[in-house]
Parts: sequence; structure tokens; C-alpha cells
Amino acid sequence: MTHLGYLMAGWGISLVVLGGYAVRLVRRGRSLIALVPEDRRRWLESPGTDRD
Repeated sequence: MTHLGYLMAGWGISLVVLGGYAVRLVRRGRSLIALVPEDRRRWLESPGTDRD
């Protein structure tokens, strides 16, 4: 295998692993959202803040 082959294999494996992790993370988040009560589903807010 040439240097270019090693370089492409390294980048390809890295992208596949990171892509698989991202897909797994999104799927896990979507499955866990069902466990959170509707009134507690907030993004970018700390507990106790009101949205007026």
C-alpha cells in the first residue's frame, strides 16, 4: 500500500467511526426524549429559569 493508500484508509476509518458514533448518539437521544416529561424538555436553559 502506498503512502496515499494509508492516508486515505486512515481518514476513511476515522470518518466511518465518527459517523457511526454520531448516528448512535442521535438515535439514543431520540429514544431517551420519551422518558423526559413534556414540561422538562428544555434546550440551553438551566433549571429554574422561566421562559416569559
